[in-house]
This record gives sequence, structure tokens and C-alpha cells, in this order.
Amino acid sequence: QVQLVESGGGLVQPGGSLRLSCAASGSIFSINAMAWYRQTPGKQREWAGTISSGGSTNYADSVKGRFTISRDNAKNTVYLQMNSLTPEDTGVYYCAADVITSTSNGRKRGPFRYWGQGTQVTVSS
Repeated sequence: QVQLVESGGGLVQPGGSLRLSCAASGSIFSINAMAWYRQTPGKQREWAGTISSGGSTNYADSVKGRFTISRDNAKNTVYLQMNSLTPEDTGVYYCAADVITSTSNGRKRGPFRYWGQGTQVTVSS
């Protein structure tokens, strides 16, 4: 019913920047919080940051000051601007969204959490 598709991952040198996007589509009535998570090698998936529907943000200490989350509600899209990247930032980045869905008879359900498929970010010289 709802799909999240990430894009923008790739290879970047240490100290570089990368911008990830995550677009939600499907039977969406509205989206509450949207978030980014990452799974670095040898570690469990960890939360990176969240943006509310109103634009308030919170970040993990590991990315605070380097990563910025923003969103375009008209496009149901969330972004992750990553600066000053280090090899420790290498991993698979996932977006998540808490979605209120609309049904065929006009009812609202949720919110439900949906996940993207992940996009690889590699920081290496």
C-alpha cells in the first residue's frame, strides 16, 4: 500500500558530502514523523535522526552537527544531508515513515511504520 524508495547513496571520500532522498508513495493520507536509520558493518541498525511533520528534528549524538534532515511534505519526501563524512559512516541507510493511510472507502488507518529498502553509503579514499 505504501512504498518508500531511497536514492542518493554511493561512494564518497572522507570529508565529503552526500544527500539521500526517500520518497513515499501509495495510499497515503498523511505522514507523521519520518526518520533515518543506518546499519554499519558489524553493528545493529541504529537511529540517526527524526523529523516531525512540523519540521522539528532530533539527531543521534554520532551524527549531530554533521547530518541534517529535512522534508518536503508536498512530495512526501525526506532528505538526509550528510557532511564531513568519515569511514565510520559507511553502511546501509534506511528511511522510515509513520503513515496514516487512506482506504478505498475514505477511511483513515494507522499510523503504520513503513521502511525503505536501504541505500548503500561507502566512505573511502
